Amino acid sequence: MVLVALLGLVPPWITGEVVDAAMEKRLTQAFLINNVSWIVVTALVVYVLRYLWRLSLYSASFQLGALLRRRIHDHLMLQPPEFFQRYKTGDLMARATNDVNAVEMSAGEAILALVDGVLTGLVVMAVLIFAIDWRLTFVALLPWPFMAYGFWRINQRLHDAFIEAQARFSDLNDQVQENISGIRLIKAYGLEERSMAEFNGGVQAAADANLAVAMAEAKYEPLIFITMGASFFLAIAFGGWFISQQELTVGDLTKFTLYLGYLIWPMFAYGWLLNLLERGTVAYERIQELLNTEPAIPDTGQLTPQGELALHWHIENFTYPQSRETTLKDFSGELKPGQTLGIVGPIGSGKSSFVHLLTRQQQVNKGEIFLNDQALAEYQLRALRDQMLVVPQEAFLFSTTIAENIALGFPEASQDQIEQAATLACVHEDIKNFPQGYQTMVGERGVTLSGGQKQRLAIARALLMDAPLLILDDALSAVDVATEKKILAHLFQNRQSHQPEKSHQLVKSHQPDQQKSKTTIIVCHRLTAVEQADNIIVLKEGAPIETGTHKELMAQPGWYAKMYQYQQLEKVVEEGR
Repeated sequence: MVLVALLGLVPPWITGEVVDAAMEKRLTQAFLINNVSWIVVTALVVYVLRYLWRLSLYSASFQLGALLRRRIHDHLMLQPPEFFQRYKTGDLMARATNDVNAVEMSAGEAILALVDGVLTGLVVMAVLIFAIDWRLTFVALLPWPFMAYGFWRINQRLHDAFIEAQARFSDLNDQVQENISGIRLIKAYGLEERSMAEFNGGVQAAADANLAVAMAEAKYEPLIFITMGASFFLAIAFGGWFISQQELTVGDLTKFTLYLGYLIWPMFAYGWLLNLLERGTVAYERIQELLNTEPAIPDTGQLTPQGELALHWHIENFTYPQSRETTLKDFSGELKPGQTLGIVGPIGSGKSSFVHLLTRQQQVNKGEIFLNDQALAEYQLRALRDQMLVVPQEAFLFSTTIAENIALGFPEASQDQIEQAATLACVHEDIKNFPQGYQTMVGERGVTLSGGQKQRLAIARALLMDAPLLILDDALSAVDVATEKKILAHLFQNRQSHQPEKSHQLVKSHQPDQQKSKTTIIVCHRLTAVEQADNIIVLKEGAPIETGTHKELMAQPGWYAKMYQYQQLEKVVEEGR
């Protein structure tokens, strides 16, 4: 860029020399061809150098954008559920896309304007002052302080306008995301006109905010042209007077005006720089606001789980952030390797909250959970979660094929292994009935599938991954009782530590310790799902009120026995028996 700035001085200087040669009647063909040749060579060299530094500069800015997006993604992976209640999806998307783009522009286009514009301006100013005439330079630059003041005023207006524009873009982004996600509900309730009216309001607000930005930006160019016009007028007027006084030649004035024209780009570059820096500053502040949010769960552990997994816990108290009600209290228990634990209870009793504590999405306020006699906080988060697999009630499917959704956690699985997992999850026959079988695209979030099919695909995914600790968080709520029994029978049989040669057993090729006992936790409302569990805990208002096997609990006149009998009666009524 320094070479480009220096080489840019050559053409005006040569032009001035040619003009003086013509005025003095000493211009020859050889002199003209020689000087024009130097201009052509200079232009070609400048072309190559500009290509090279643009390539380097923009490459660096794109790398910065990629780095910021990776940081945002990795930061979001460490955030608890409450974080995503505070920041809407559309706002997070806007920060990871539009704001990062603005920072990219600041790191690329703005640096270009800063370095290239400043270099060109300084070099040209040095030539005007020291090589031509400092007095004429002083006169020509008299309007510039007014331009600097105008830039300062425009910059203030642009800063506020761009903050508003970015905020409205986030709102619009979030509105679009919600409308698309809830399109079926909008149609079902006939809310199309209301949705369109709200969307149009968001579009208009975003358009008005961007118009305010454009109006502020639009003031740069007229201000530059007025300033440069005044500078040219003063240069020609006083330059002509200096020529009449024989203190300047026509060639010198030609050089001066050509070099003064070179200052148009630095002025545009300066205005452009201020514009881009304001955009980039606002965008970077929004990104930093996101990145400065401390993860609720610090990843400070150093250990990696080894061997079979044994759990024991004593939770004296757990309360969600921003909540006053205690979610879990006086809850103790243990789970040995290879055992199955059932956790049941009324809605809001703290069942899923216990799962959140196990996977360290939340932190116990008072008490501790131990894995293999080590506190969960002593383990690396990623290593800990690699040993656990949670199948939630709301199964999430990606917009890809059924086969790829099942093999999500085990991409190298063969088609036979995928079909075997689907068979164990009792969804293989459903998949075969689809026009394209396992290559059927499920649509966004599995919109083309029923709730039961989505849950069974999620269970097939879990069986294929074969994690040491499997947690089913009401993951069978959308399937009928007969299918539930088949799935659970397959699951219990598949996760036993013995009989490895059975055809139904899934073993991941990369999984060490594949013959070790695998632990299972089943959280559910339908009690038939935990009949075969080694131990069942009944929670109510965050505390255990009953514990034991299915047989032991049925022998007690407690919540479990009453609820089981009620559900059996409900089943009989539904079947019409």
